[in-house]
Amino acid sequence: MNAVRILLVEDDEPTRARLASALAGSGFTVEDVGSLGEARAALQRRPDVILTDLQLPDGNGLSLIGEVRRDLPGIEIMVISVLGDETSVVTAIQAGATGYLLKDSFPADIAASVRDLIAGQSPISASIARFIVRRVQAPKEADGSLHGIGLTPREIDILWGIAKGFRYAEIADQLGISRQTVPGHIKNIYRKLQVNTRGEAVFEALQQGLIRL
Repeated sequence: MNAVRILLVEDDEPTRARLASALAGSGFTVEDVGSLGEARAALQRRPDVILTDLQLPDGNGLSLIGEVRRDLPGIEIMVISVLGDETSVVTAIQAGATGYLLKDSFPADIAASVRDLIAGQSPISASIARFIVRRVQAPKEADGSLHGIGLTPREIDILWGIAKGFRYAEIADQLGISRQTVPGHIKNIYRKLQVNTRGEAVFEALQQGLIRL
């Protein structure tokens, strides 16, 4: 049986060495690179699995995930990141990642998770899985409608800007509105979605199909 070929994309050298060592010692062949550009070049060798960080020196791992899903859909993709917030997780899954691990996972857990990924499962760190379950199980309104109903087109535009990580001033400039009005719109968005943070607002909006990234 041919060894599973893993492309590891991680810019921090000690972390990359630790992960590569753990994976190679588990029966995989590993090619490790430290940038988005190097990862794109390595795709020519058609890995079976990609393990990628999101924050890379020359771009975001989300770009790599999207490109692979479009051009090489047979490759399995798992994120390994320090980012465990709702926005990072949801956008990575939306882009095409089928697994998401936090970097504090033990090496043995990482190797086992890759095997699960190859077997068709979707490995997700326990802390991330818990908030996903809570979100999915959140009750609907008494009339059966979802919390997001009632957002105005302007609020949807502002919510999209939040999801893209724009600052308030940038959102205002993009939409041609006063910068002083943006916080008020965001307050209304939080109230209507029944959330308290940017990450929660983006997660709810993605879940309800109010925005697409």
